[in-house]
Formats: sequence, C-alpha cells, structure tokens
Amino acid sequence: MSEPSSPAFHRAIIALAGGSRDERTIRLVAEVARVNRADLVGVHVVEIEWSLPLDADIASRSDEVQQILDHAELVAESMKVRLEPVLLQAREVGAALVDEASERGADLLVVSLPYRKRFGGDFAIGRTVPYVLKHAPCAVWVVREPIAEEQA
Repeated sequence: MSEPSSPAFHRAIIALAGGSRDERTIRLVAEVARVNRADLVGVHVVEIEWSLPLDADIASRSDEVQQILDHAELVAESMKVRLEPVLLQAREVGAALVDEASERGADLLVVSLPYRKRFGGDFAIGRTVPYVLKHAPCAVWVVREPIAEEQA
C-alpha cells in the first residue's frame, strides 16, 4: 500500500488572529507548503466599525498588529518557508479573507478556531468560519485549537 501524498496546494492564505493559534496553524501549513514549494500569504484583518470610514488608517498605527505580522513571518522562517504578511481593513473578516483568496488565486484558505463555549456551555464557532466555509472559492482548512484541560 502506498503512502498517502501530501495535500497539494500552490498558494495558501492563512488567516492570522494573533496568539498561539497562529503559530500552530502556520507550522501545520508550512510543513505541507515546503514539500509543494507553495506560496504562503498570512492575512490579518482589522475589522473597522461601521461608524468609521473604511479607509480610516486604524490598523497600520497599531504595534499589536505589526507584532502579529512579524511573528507570523518569523514562525514561517523557522520552518524554512517564506510567508508574505498582508494587513487588511474591512467591515467583515470572513468577506475580506474570501476576497483575498479570490484575488490571489489561492487554492487553500486556512482559518483557525479557538475552542470556546458560549454562556450555557455550547461550543461557539463564531461567524467568520461559517462565512468562509460557505463562500471560499477554494479548499478550506479549519484548525481548531485543543481543548484546554479546565474545559474538558
């Protein structure tokens, strides 16, 4: 029996949210990207409130945003792959990710999902992941973080 081959993709968009989820996700995608010599694009979307103009320069002034992008590049570098960092401002994160995947001709869009529960104990998936799953023009990987010990 032959070994299964790695899932092939040529350009992957990785949604960056900050924190340990990003590192886990980048490492996973970079492992496959290295084999396929794929392009990686790390996209962090800053959501702009409806009360502000969409072109208000909110994101580029934030040290936190720059740290998210810099950290993503460093993690990819440590895996011996190159990641192009991209900062977007948008009304909706999911729509911005789908648009970026379309514009760049990506064949993979990767989003991470924290393990969180709503009040009452139900697992909460939020609104970005369902939007991406419904509208993405390419394959989608959802990487959920492990359940913390106190939540198990």
